[in-house]
Parts: sequence; structure tokens; C-alpha cells
Amino acid sequence: MTEMTEERRLFAEFLRRRGLKTTRERTALFDEIFSTHRHFDADDLVARMRERDRKVSRATVYRTLELLHACGLVNRVRLSDEKYRYERMRVGEHHDHLICTGCHRVFEFVEPRIEELQEAVCTRYRFRPSSHSHQIWGLCEGCAAEKEKAAG
Repeated sequence: MTEMTEERRLFAEFLRRRGLKTTRERTALFDEIFSTHRHFDADDLVARMRERDRKVSRATVYRTLELLHACGLVNRVRLSDEKYRYERMRVGEHHDHLICTGCHRVFEFVEPRIEELQEAVCTRYRFRPSSHSHQIWGLCEGCAAEKEKAAG
């Protein structure tokens, strides 16, 4: 069984438990999201679907993203009060994010020492984690250089 098949099975089971159907639109959105690994917003996804001549309403995109997020197959990174970037998550994958407040780029990183510290904290408090999200906000190298140049 390939990983994508496992994610597809998890999503279908999640929908079934909620009394929802695996519609053509949800399947097409799932396929598009899992066809590549990149961060995107809902408008990007709508545009990608239109490029492929797939008619999916903006409301269906938002609802499907919420379902995939609730299912744990899509991660969401808040850029502002009203703006999110999304990414697909494969079973067993994990990484954290650096988020540039200047250009809104999202950088992925894996740091084993952070993971070890999180495990130690959970052990100390006898806490059983199911997931976590670690985000560091700031300026990327390019935006920091631009800010320094503008300041003077």
C-alpha cells in the first residue's frame, strides 16, 4: 500500500465517520493537494483546479481544506488573522516552520533537539501528545537585508 493510498483511506474513513460522502470534488481536491509538496493558500488551490479544467467552487475548496485539516492530512499555518497557508501531510511525516513576516514565505525544518525536548517535557508532565505545531516568526534573510537597507 503506497503512502497516498493510506492517506486516501484515512480521509474516506474520516468522512464516513462524519456521515459525509467521498464526492468527485473532494477526491479531485485531495488528488491535487497530494500531487506535490508545497505550501499554498485556498486561492492557489482554486487556480490550480481551474488550470486543470476542474470546476470546484471556492466554498467547496474551503470546506474540503477544513475537513482535511480536521482529519490531520493537511496542516495549516496562520499568516494573519484572515490568511492561512496549507500543506499536505503524509502519514508519519513531521516538520516545523519558519514564517517570514515580510514576504510570508514558509520554510520547513526538522530539528531533532527540539523533538527531544518536547518528548522530555511530555514525559515530565506525564502528558501523551497527539500532535504539535512549532512555528517561529521573523524575517527571512532577504527581507531582513531589505529592512536594513531601507533603515539606512
